[in-house]
Amino acid sequence: MDSDDEIYAASRLQLAPVTGRQTSRRKDAMRHSHPKPPLTPNTGVPSSMSNPLLPSAPASPPTPAPSPTPQSRTPMWRSPIEGHHDPLIRDASLAFARMSVQAKEAWLAAVVDTFDNHLLNYVHQLVSPRLKKDPFRTLPNELCFKILEFVDDPRTFVRASQVSRRWREVLGDDQAWKTLCEKHAYRRMSSDSNLNSPFSATNPFHLDQSPHSKFPEWSSAASSIKGSSLSHNTSSQPTFMYAAEHVRKLKKPCPKSTHRLHFKHRYLVESAWRKGGRMTARHIAPEQGVVTSLHLTKRYIIVALDNAKIHIFNTKGDHQRTLQGHVMGVWAMVPWEDTLVSGGCDRDVRVWNMATGESVHTLRGHTSTVRCLKMSNSRTAISGSRDTTLRVWDISTGTCTAVLMGHQASVRCLEIHGDLVVSGSYDTTAKIWSISSGQCLKTLCGHFSQIYAIAFDGVRIATGSLDTSVRIWDPVDGSPKAILQGHTSLVGQLQMRGSTLVSGGSDGSVRVWSLSDYSPIHRLAAHDNSVTSLQFDDTRIVSGGSDGRVKIWDLKTGVLIRELIQPAEAVWRVAFEEERSVVLATRAAKTVMEVWDFAPPKDGQEDADMGGVERLGLEPIRHDEENIDMVDAYTLTRSDEEREGSASMVE
Repeated sequence: MDSDDEIYAASRLQLAPVTGRQTSRRKDAMRHSHPKPPLTPNTGVPSSMSNPLLPSAPASPPTPAPSPTPQSRTPMWRSPIEGHHDPLIRDASLAFARMSVQAKEAWLAAVVDTFDNHLLNYVHQLVSPRLKKDPFRTLPNELCFKILEFVDDPRTFVRASQVSRRWREVLGDDQAWKTLCEKHAYRRMSSDSNLNSPFSATNPFHLDQSPHSKFPEWSSAASSIKGSSLSHNTSSQPTFMYAAEHVRKLKKPCPKSTHRLHFKHRYLVESAWRKGGRMTARHIAPEQGVVTSLHLTKRYIIVALDNAKIHIFNTKGDHQRTLQGHVMGVWAMVPWEDTLVSGGCDRDVRVWNMATGESVHTLRGHTSTVRCLKMSNSRTAISGSRDTTLRVWDISTGTCTAVLMGHQASVRCLEIHGDLVVSGSYDTTAKIWSISSGQCLKTLCGHFSQIYAIAFDGVRIATGSLDTSVRIWDPVDGSPKAILQGHTSLVGQLQMRGSTLVSGGSDGSVRVWSLSDYSPIHRLAAHDNSVTSLQFDDTRIVSGGSDGRVKIWDLKTGVLIRELIQPAEAVWRVAFEEERSVVLATRAAKTVMEVWDFAPPKDGQEDADMGGVERLGLEPIRHDEENIDMVDAYTLTRSDEEREGSASMVE
């Protein structure tokens, strides 16, 4: 049979009438049979279908995943009542909508009274999400910043910045961090600006010609860059590459100094003061010596000893040079930039250039030990001596311009403010002098014993005496303002700052006084013996004693923060700045200098000095794929529960 006959026979079979017997057979077959699944590439081909695909035909694609059933569809966020078709619920909803606010409240109260615990919990879960509002998403930035003014803890800032993008945007604004800086009294520092580049901003080809330059050959490279044409000599190519690489780095924008970066820096410094810091120890001299004076400047650490030597160190504690010229112990000195003025038991006043170690002038005139020295400007120095006189020196010419006479005993201490100098003497009096005229303006009488310490800020004069009292004076008319009593021995340490006065005595106590009402604020049982050194700033008090201990106290609370060093035989002097502290002590019968650095590691040293970060109690932030740069260096360590709690807040 040919193909046309086969097609014709098949059509006749399809059009043939179906009898009742055949219909019942088909119904029975459909009732007892199961539907066959569709053919897939993994389904075997029945034997009746011989070679259904050509050999060259590609395999059919896999069957797609089944469509989601009604049970697996994404739920619609609507209450069950909205899709409910119960006439009773629909009519109740319409009636409720027509009620007044008071009627609605009464109706709800009556209905809630009939609820059991299960229904109350359900209503709570239904209502609570609808009542949550993100204030930072709703309010303008000005009101958000006003809210943040009530936040004092920086850890709250760090955690809140990880809640959502909007929170990160608000907390990343510099205004929020400026307010936090003001709350913590983190004043701006001049070191924020980047002034250490070997290239200046106005002349990018101005090179540092110091002998310590990392690439001395840059000078030749710079000269070649300045020219109109560049030499391609192979011998100068490495030099040019050094300069070109540095110029390429300078094109990168320097990070802008923001309040957030400033706060982070200051917070890390404060954390290091409380627990951390890096200490470097140096032996001053192989033999034991008494440290008579210590000064810490931005460039130098200057130490004077009773063996007639003055040692100059850089701020890292590396020895630079020794100034030799005095023939007896040095008991007083004062620095001014690179100039140092010193005096001692040899009765001479010497002027030094600390950069070169050269002795510029030797000023003679005193007839006994020079006991105290101060400078009013870069040209004028005032010295006080055991010969009862004060002398005013022009250190630029090396001449004495005035001799201040009036005391009846040794001049022990002096302070300068403007054109006025106040001197304290063993004759129990203090005198106010005019530097320009050399005249004694006022004599302050009231102490019953020798005066050992003076503080003067131009508004008040404070004197400490062997009679255990501290007296406050008016510098205008010389009248006494107050007598501060509490010490039980010699008051040898005084420092005044604003309306706060801190005193230290031989009884081992440190006392904090308010100059507003002349009342005591704190009494600190600091040391077991005399307080040999005392200094404070807006945050902390650092005291050293002859008991061999150095202690750091909180100025506001009077609480002991930490002991800075391991106990020594004796502590001679302590001096500190914002990020550095220097301690002179005796250990194993040798004079030792300990330099403490509290500055956080620089960006380039973070990987090499992670130990310093760990000592600060901080950990690096690991940013996610969205590159959240709110806090780009460190965050305070916290537990996993606290992290999860921050992430669970409503966005």
